[in-house]
Amino acid sequence: MGGLLFNVTTAALMVMMINSGLGAVGRESLRGRPVPWAAVGLTVLAVAGVVLQLCWSGAMAALDDDPAKSGWWRVFTSVFMQNGGVAGALWNIATLAFVGALAQWLWGGTLTALLFVAGILLPEHIDALLGLGGGPSTDPRNFAGSSGATYFLGATLALALLMRTRERKQQALAVGVPVLGLLMWFAQDNGHGMVAVYGFALGALAWVARRFLRNPDAEPSTRTRSA
Repeated sequence: MGGLLFNVTTAALMVMMINSGLGAVGRESLRGRPVPWAAVGLTVLAVAGVVLQLCWSGAMAALDDDPAKSGWWRVFTSVFMQNGGVAGALWNIATLAFVGALAQWLWGGTLTALLFVAGILLPEHIDALLGLGGGPSTDPRNFAGSSGATYFLGATLALALLMRTRERKQQALAVGVPVLGLLMWFAQDNGHGMVAVYGFALGALAWVARRFLRNPDAEPSTRTRSA
């Protein structure tokens, strides 16, 4: 029963993030959007990882993020390995494609790629800084999989919706993502929830930074300062 509830809440959190992205982008505008090449690239890598696993029995051992093994590349290659069976792999690839597309339409390709990389690198370091998780995982189920980085990126969609909408239902949906994430962490020790909180927070920083850089009045000009 606990495992079923874990899966249900994890899926529900993803549904909330995707709906947040659809709300921020505009459901009616999807057909007219350009091809999200950053999302396509990430999805191709994920599919290639699964194909490699099917063709090479030693792929997981060579490329996962087992802390007992050396290799700086493992933190990156492990993201494109899947260890949740057929259903888990299909879910991870489909959600990565969908979230990646929505993120690119909201953030642009370059920032989407950077946020995805942040979702790979930052959570473990933030956990260590906050004293959460007890250090690197020793559970083999956590040595591979794209879900963590995808949930991190997906949470930035909720932040984007919160910044773009004035409708209370949509604001509640957006805020519900980090709230549910925290509940999942405390009630289930569900890491997907905590990385969603981190992604929401980094999304806020990215939003502020982008607005600051795009707004010529955000910083006084040289003429204003000299005057």
